[in-house]
Amino acid sequence: MEPFLMMFIEFFKQFSYAGIIFVLTFEFVPAELVLPLVGYWVYQGDMHLIWAIIAGTIGGTTGPLTLYALGYYGGRPLIKKYGKYFFIKEKEMQKAEIFFAKHGPSVAFLGRFVPGIRTLISIPCGVAKMNIWQFSIYTFLAMLPVTSLYIYMGMKLGEHWQTAGEAVKQYMMPVSITIVSMLLIILVYRQVKARKIQER
Repeated sequence: MEPFLMMFIEFFKQFSYAGIIFVLTFEFVPAELVLPLVGYWVYQGDMHLIWAIIAGTIGGTTGPLTLYALGYYGGRPLIKKYGKYFFIKEKEMQKAEIFFAKHGPSVAFLGRFVPGIRTLISIPCGVAKMNIWQFSIYTFLAMLPVTSLYIYMGMKLGEHWQTAGEAVKQYMMPVSITIVSMLLIILVYRQVKARKIQER
């Protein structure tokens, strides 16, 4: 399937930064494939690094919005019935729902750093009718560092941009663990504080 995806991505290169946004809006196209390639285009001088990162981050936000809309307007029954056509696996969907149940709206940010649920976390956000502006802002803020890292690594690796995915994983794991741990500590602290206020 990768040759088809590569043709698909390359076709939209002619639309420059708008093409990046458009391609990433299709959630079946892996960002892990698109963004390092965009970095390679920066390496070639076809695009500017900053604008490429901005376009990639916007695309990384509009993509999840499509799944958010699927959950918002279709709900769980629609996902269960037609999810397979969007490459949505039931097991991964259940993980995303459990994660949402535990952490609430903050998963729109936290979920982007958790392997296995980072894509599908948008659906339970939609099913729960999470505020769309809150969802979009959290998603944008989470996608900015991820997008920057993938594009930068693709640019630095140049002709070997296809190895960027493995290189990014080495950096992403400790970063993801640190970010998620810090945010979970903050969430727990707020919950404990709120309970103490209620007990008074």
